[in-house]
Amino acid sequence: MPANNGDSRHVRERMKEFDMTSVDLDASAAETAIRDFRVEISQEAVTELRRRLAATRWPDPLATPETWDRGVPVSYLRGLAAYWERDFDWRQQETRLNDFPQFLTDIDEQQIHFIHARSRRSDAVPLLLLHGWPGSVLEFLKVLGPLTDPDGHGAPGAPAFHVVAPSLPGIGFSTPISAKGASSGRIARLFATLMARLGYDRYGVQGGDRGSTAAPLIGLVDSEHVLGIHINAPTVGFYPWPQMIGEQAALQETTGLTEHEKKHVERAQRLGADGIGYIAIQSTRPQTLSYGLTDSPVGQLAWIVEKFREWTDPAKELPEEAVDRDQLLANVSLYWFTGTAGSSADLYWEDTHTLDWLPQPTDIPTGVALFADDKGIRGFAEKTYNIVRWTEFDTGGHFAAMETPDLLVNDIREFFGKLR
Repeated sequence: MPANNGDSRHVRERMKEFDMTSVDLDASAAETAIRDFRVEISQEAVTELRRRLAATRWPDPLATPETWDRGVPVSYLRGLAAYWERDFDWRQQETRLNDFPQFLTDIDEQQIHFIHARSRRSDAVPLLLLHGWPGSVLEFLKVLGPLTDPDGHGAPGAPAFHVVAPSLPGIGFSTPISAKGASSGRIARLFATLMARLGYDRYGVQGGDRGSTAAPLIGLVDSEHVLGIHINAPTVGFYPWPQMIGEQAALQETTGLTEHEKKHVERAQRLGADGIGYIAIQSTRPQTLSYGLTDSPVGQLAWIVEKFREWTDPAKELPEEAVDRDQLLANVSLYWFTGTAGSSADLYWEDTHTLDWLPQPTDIPTGVALFADDKGIRGFAEKTYNIVRWTEFDTGGHFAAMETPDLLVNDIREFFGKLR
């Protein structure tokens, strides 16, 4: 890792180039220090999780036979919870995470946790890797090795990366949230500062879901240092979502689309009609939601696993057919152990009550990888972004790093390989 000598001058010079009014540019050396970190969940916490799972008070099914139409089926969740209680090995997942160097640092009064996996290659490109909700840095365990060490993962000569993968504020160990909020605009400024603090003068950004919102914003606030932006699981700005631009505007955007593109719009419309209840509650009453999810591991499991079922490869019937079951449960466990149901939901409240996350035109080269469950219209995205690569796959979904890691890694390599 580049040396951190506590000198804020480098950060100050970088931050003068864009509006970073929420960042204390005169922070002391102690405030800008980078601290080593390892995940060490206590055995008491693991035992308590199992006790709570065993004592779950289960509801009766609402319909027979059970389907996913009204939410996660009781019979399915009971089976998954039983595996979580009796067979899931948190220590194994914890060890996998601790195989990668992790650190903490404080930026603008916000604690930031991040993985910093450097490549041995001298020509490696610094890459800021951003997860979304309900994800975490745990979803990157299958891609960190291939990105940092392509020669050792069957791709000799492929582009290599120094990967910086932070936990979004309010998720995992990037907690507690500071009082100033954690909108996507502020997250972009925090992470631009992080890359400056690490000494990276030129870097790429890759993000999915909420990361796909923050990534272009980082390109805006740090345009002279961002090499390019790569997106998967795109959200606003990449397709005409009626909830964002209005019904009439969305209808007009469908004019001239191919049949293939119209299917993307239809998926977006179905999401808007039947799949955004979580946004409604998390963007209006995150604190109220937090009590149930923080007190009940099965409640937290259901809240997250529903999204893994709805957003993964549509050809897969169950979440664990698309995503490794232990990695899925490791992700849920991280939310449980850190008690971040409320603070992760609060990210939606912050964005709903600010305007600093809205898409803005950018000249930064942008690549998009669409997987089978993703939504995106190139012509629509090109109104805002400088799209130089657009790849569509007929498999995979929202959690590409977990579902189809090889496809995602290869697309990242192809995109940034042409920008170096």
